[in-house]
Amino acid sequence: MTPQELAEAAAQAMWAGDAASQRLGMTLDRIAPGAAVLSMTVTDAMANGHGTCHGGYIFTLADSAFAFACNSHNRVAVAQQCSITYLIPARTGDRLTATAREIVRRERSGIYDVSVTNQDGATVAEFRGHSRVVPGSHLPG
Repeated sequence: MTPQELAEAAAQAMWAGDAASQRLGMTLDRIAPGAAVLSMTVTDAMANGHGTCHGGYIFTLADSAFAFACNSHNRVAVAQQCSITYLIPARTGDRLTATAREIVRRERSGIYDVSVTNQDGATVAEFRGHSRVVPGSHLPG
């Protein structure tokens, strides 16, 4: 299996059990070794008291992209630490896209950056996640 085929198969196995991302209306738009793109439309239910998208939903989108990127090598990886910087608000109806890319991966640790943009290409938030590989894989054998 090529690295791309492995990433696609691992993502498919993960997506099958990812009720949180699916129920928020996320789509897995692209997967590659060490990279993932997920998107989501901001709904009325995601609005906070300021009338903008609650930061937790933006974080969740970024975290999901991070998860697919760091698990794309078919080794089970979990978040060790994550942070996010919000730059502009997202609003109801906005289509947000989280693009995750692997910065470094050594032994059991990895660092991933995720950019969240809106439908106009404006950067809504920047996220950095540190992953840790734990025992297991997504595919049998």
